[in-house]
Amino acid sequence: MSVSTRINRAIIILLLFLFPPLYSIGQEKPSESAEELAKKLANPVANLISVPLQNNTDFGIGTNNGSKNTLNIQPVIPIRINSKINLITRYILPVISQHDVTGAGSKQTGLSDLTATAFFSPVNSKNGIIWGAGPAFLIPTGTNDFLTTKKWGIGPSALILKQVKALTFGFLVNQLWSFAGSIERAEVNQLFLQPFFTHNWKSGAGLGLNAEITQNWAAHTTLAIISPIVSAVTKLGSQTISVAVGPRIPVAGPSELRPDFGYRAVLTFVFPK
Repeated sequence: MSVSTRINRAIIILLLFLFPPLYSIGQEKPSESAEELAKKLANPVANLISVPLQNNTDFGIGTNNGSKNTLNIQPVIPIRINSKINLITRYILPVISQHDVTGAGSKQTGLSDLTATAFFSPVNSKNGIIWGAGPAFLIPTGTNDFLTTKKWGIGPSALILKQVKALTFGFLVNQLWSFAGSIERAEVNQLFLQPFFTHNWKSGAGLGLNAEITQNWAAHTTLAIISPIVSAVTKLGSQTISVAVGPRIPVAGPSELRPDFGYRAVLTFVFPK
């Protein structure tokens, strides 16, 4: 399959994922306060349509002091199943540009593999405790051999969090195993764990901390990065948005994967109901 064919296929998949929000925008009633929206954005299974664009830039990777920029396109689309259960669908499509990571003078740019998750979550929380669980899927949309596993994967995903007044804290976890794809590529057997903590103010401003821990069971490697972040909810014209920025601090990982330092910037388009 040619590179252009892979890009076109990935774009079609992304448009299909984004179509439900485009249909729902015309039915919006944006009456929620900045604080309410900020708290919903801190909740990965909130009944809120959003399209985060998360940009991660890392420097000092490997022996060649490489750099990597990853733009994660991450639409979140809730679907009401019935009066008690929501289905929260979350997608992550990385667009990567990296230099000197796979070798001196090397450069790769393109799409990486798509991760799609479906969380079944109760509509109403109890005692501030919110949970969700469901399947996660790995879809090989990568357009460069160095940016894709060339494997299809599946596994469970779950999260639990508690919201108490201005505080939100909890964790998200998923485990992926490959079940099909190129026989020339290594099998995928990977755990992702993300504990998080956020404090929001009435203005919509927030201060948070999360960790991203990736355990590759097949390669026996662990990569852990801590990300403090400050955020705010505001308006861009009539469009509600959230902006966030903070450093990425590596704390564990093999030298070929762990950067020396990095930063994160997030722009989220919010469509209140």
